[in-house]
Amino acid sequence: MLYGSIVALLTPFKNGKVDEAAFQSFVEWQVAQGTHGLVPCGTTGESPTLSHEEHNRVVELCIEAAGGKVPVVAGTGSNSTEEAISLTQHAKKAGATAALVVTPYYNKPTQEGLYQHFKAIHDAADLPIVVYNIPGRSVVDMSVATMARLAKLPNIIGVKDATADLARPVRLLQEVGPDFIQLSGEDATALAFNAQGGVGCISVTANIAPAQCAAMQDAWRKGDLATAYKYRDLLTPLHDSMFVETSPAPVKYAASLLGKSTDEVRLPLVAASESTRTIVRDAMKKAGVLS
Repeated sequence: MLYGSIVALLTPFKNGKVDEAAFQSFVEWQVAQGTHGLVPCGTTGESPTLSHEEHNRVVELCIEAAGGKVPVVAGTGSNSTEEAISLTQHAKKAGATAALVVTPYYNKPTQEGLYQHFKAIHDAADLPIVVYNIPGRSVVDMSVATMARLAKLPNIIGVKDATADLARPVRLLQEVGPDFIQLSGEDATALAFNAQGGVGCISVTANIAPAQCAAMQDAWRKGDLATAYKYRDLLTPLHDSMFVETSPAPVKYAASLLGKSTDEVRLPLVAASESTRTIVRDAMKKAGVLS
């Protein structure tokens, strides 16, 4: 159901508000460029600063613009279990394919707490769930044992792994088997993750290089390693430039150069610095996504 290049969509702002027209046009462009799936309201979409009304609206806009052509995996995570349930129930009602639910940040739950959090969401919303494990932002790290325990629940279908631990997908594969969907959360190691048992990447870079990111994943799936490595090498400097400062400031600036969004972000994030802008522009030109 989920594979390949799945874009962690940015949320375009204009004068402090969600630019709905720009967002839907951006989604349509992504689909036309060959992106295999869409994630609205993730970290790249600045979900922490979207109101509940904005969050739900962005999910609805994405589903409408996608038109059923590719899966929509709505970001519905929260460090409040009740809030995560509410967002996930809305995603189900709106017609999302699945939900991406991040491990609860700030609270620092135990492994049992993590299990009970995801089980509660699972039981309250009849929607496939992808666990988003990103210790660098949420502080907690879901263990392989806890992930394997959750995988026994019918609607826990996979993981977005942003641990940067390339031994992790092999260990999880051995515990849960190949049907559990493993997606990388790190652009720079996307192919290496596939080699270790993954089936794709939820990508920041795909916001500005969707065709190239999709072509790399397509080549991998076909066993065309030479082409996959060509795209890997082409995209690596671009991946690096997206994280010179806290994401999504660099990718929003990059999208502004393509006319897809303003570079606006919401506090406490600030727009990319001039030095970062130079790095982003240079990387885009080298990758051939900016003339």
